[in-house]
Amino acid sequence: MPTPAWEVRPTGERRRLVHVNATARGGGVAELLHGLVPCQQAAGLNAGWAVIGGDEDFYAVTKLLHHLLHGTADPDRLRPGSVRTYRERLAPQAAWFTEWLTRDDVVVLHDPQTLGLAPMLSATGARVAWHCHVGADIPPDRGPGAVWRAFAAELSAVDAVVTTLPEFAPPSVPLARRFVAAPAIDPSAPKNRHLEPAEVAALLDRAGLTADRTAPDVRVVQQTTLPEGARVVLQVSRWDPLKDMPGVVRCLAGLAPDVHLVLAGTDPTEIPDDPEGLAVLADVEKTLAELAPADRARVHLVNVSMRDPLGNALLVNALQRRADVVLQKSLEEGFGLTVTEAMVKGRAVVASSVGGLRQQVIHERNGLLVEPTDLAGVRAALTRLLDDPALRRRLGEQARNDTLERYTMTRLVTDYGAIAGSAEEALA
Repeated sequence: MPTPAWEVRPTGERRRLVHVNATARGGGVAELLHGLVPCQQAAGLNAGWAVIGGDEDFYAVTKLLHHLLHGTADPDRLRPGSVRTYRERLAPQAAWFTEWLTRDDVVVLHDPQTLGLAPMLSATGARVAWHCHVGADIPPDRGPGAVWRAFAAELSAVDAVVTTLPEFAPPSVPLARRFVAAPAIDPSAPKNRHLEPAEVAALLDRAGLTADRTAPDVRVVQQTTLPEGARVVLQVSRWDPLKDMPGVVRCLAGLAPDVHLVLAGTDPTEIPDDPEGLAVLADVEKTLAELAPADRARVHLVNVSMRDPLGNALLVNALQRRADVVLQKSLEEGFGLTVTEAMVKGRAVVASSVGGLRQQVIHERNGLLVEPTDLAGVRAALTRLLDDPALRRRLGEQARNDTLERYTMTRLVTDYGAIAGSAEEALA
């Protein structure tokens, strides 16, 4: 049976604040925790981070939960047997935590993969919060309601529920135990720190995007290297159906012939909790093959390995700085961490008007919002920014200012202080 493992072990026996999620590499939550935990430690908290394990059956259930919370799966698919499989995989892992948890500790469970730990962890007397980073503003009967009913016992065991938007929260949880916490980044981290133009060029050359070469930790699929003078539209995402990467490829047709599209994501074979990645990547490649030859030559697919986290971070940084426009064409999005990363670099952003993206991007102030299924509208927004450098600069400068004001780790550390304090009060 899989067992949890420490990514960051708390020090000593004094009161601990422990985050728990399903993967240490790949995806927004892992990115968030790589920045948040060190910042909490720097603030004097005894913070740690543990990662649970799972098998194919477990991740099939958690992916179904992911789709249900976004309204993209049939609620009837969540059967008692699926819930039983989920709980069976988590029960022995919950025992691993209960061996050392005390009433002084606070545990933050991240996303649906970990919610099933709540009853056993709460029974130790520790305070338990569930931070659900995914969601959609949809009627409960489209999917979320099935999750809330199936996991009523788990939800009743948590002392706080944290979501990106208020409407993502399960209605059964009392209002006093619901909190809103927006995503955050560390502007000084390798993925966001300033890069000189020469560094950007060297990183893209090394990856094989702009030079005819191969790198051991990057796989680039392209007919020709990215031309030096090309205008670039970039989307950085997991290879996830909700990111609509095939739809992004279809957007290229109709853009000016000097515009190139770069799609970048983490190697899906290295993300165990996302079993759909390879299928999505195959769908992208199929869509690419259907383009006219001239359009196909303007698309560049970049798969980045997580075996070298620093190299991965610097390459994404370079890609975002090379881009003229950063696109996030998600069909649903709990929060857009890569959007925030692009904004802090002063990039002009086109984002779907869904979920947490509507909170991050204010239309015409710091970016442009579009309906994700309106390909003509997406192309029009991209063309508008590509053809108007002054508008790109204005939106990009405001995006950076807004991000530094609203979406830094310092603010998120403060948010978690309030959440942990409320969890204590709930047990008083």
